[in-house]
Amino acid sequence: MLEILNESSNPELSRKLLAKVMNLANLYKDKYGRLPAIMEVCGSHTMALARTGIKKSLKDHVKLISGPGCPVCVTDQKSIDAMIQLAEGENRIICTFGDMIRVPGTKRSLMEAKTEGREIRVVYSPVDAVEIAKKHSDKEVVFLGIGFETTIPVLTVALKMADDEGITNFSMWLTTKLVEPIIRHLLESEVVKIDGFLLPGHVSIVLGKNSYQYLVDEYQMPGVISGFESVEMLSSIYKLLQLLLQEKAEIINDHRSIVTDKGNQVAQKLMETYLTLSDEAWRGIGIIKNSGLDLREEYAHLNAKKRFNMTVGEPRKTACRCGEIIRGIITPEECSLFNKACTPLHPIGPCMVSSEGTCAAHYQYMREE
Repeated sequence: MLEILNESSNPELSRKLLAKVMNLANLYKDKYGRLPAIMEVCGSHTMALARTGIKKSLKDHVKLISGPGCPVCVTDQKSIDAMIQLAEGENRIICTFGDMIRVPGTKRSLMEAKTEGREIRVVYSPVDAVEIAKKHSDKEVVFLGIGFETTIPVLTVALKMADDEGITNFSMWLTTKLVEPIIRHLLESEVVKIDGFLLPGHVSIVLGKNSYQYLVDEYQMPGVISGFESVEMLSSIYKLLQLLLQEKAEIINDHRSIVTDKGNQVAQKLMETYLTLSDEAWRGIGIIKNSGLDLREEYAHLNAKKRFNMTVGEPRKTACRCGEIIRGIITPEECSLFNKACTPLHPIGPCMVSSEGTCAAHYQYMREE
């Protein structure tokens, strides 16, 4: 894996940092008799740690646990089925981000619905869906809005645009997730041992460093906000190990070039204006109170859940263990389907579909050939 680190933006520094991380991790093991357990709560970190070779290089030194940071992966199966059912209606155009289109539903995926003639479009921005609605006033255009705080502000921009311009044939089906409630759930459920968190750089741009203070005040848990380059991730792991060895509960902002203490207050204001807390269902977990955002009542005319009545049954049960994988209870290799029945060409669960999925990351970069 060292040859992959050679391809980083600063290979010499990456190699030195890797050695320093290993040294600190060994000190931790000597002191506590086990490997330090660090969870990353960002799908981009999951993929970057695998792609750069850091996770494989550190496997005997640091237990790097992939958490529920992939928006597609954590979306409940019933929500997926409802979105697919929504696409089956007449006179509709469904717009979505790319990863969602291949996620298997109970009966089929959005991709399969598209091949059967349903109008489903992959867009790069929800604003593109608003533009589509302008051009097709004879059809209902629905954007499938999933994501954490990284994506949610962009969703509100599209909602504002549609509302300001009085576009009546546009609506949004929101199934959003928030970082704080899921972190709290993991810590309080104690389903997996976590010593510290590698905190998400993208989400932290919106939320700010101060938003994680509850980790220190309530759980005595350290965390480091990290970027996504090899040097940045190794630096953040190193600083987190220092905190653990010193037994300090502290939040360090290791991504100071773009993350501030208070975050992006314009984005936060947009979210407060259009959205309100809602109970959300998480794959493999169930409903977590106030763990998502939905449209405020005054914007109900933009809420696809109010506009369309979708009723779905219980999803079929499979041997897929995505629900356990996103909580860090098991690794992809412990799922009996991984690299057998479930591959990127024939995914059974969303963790193999998404570009931020743990199974996809392990399949591409960490399989033992």
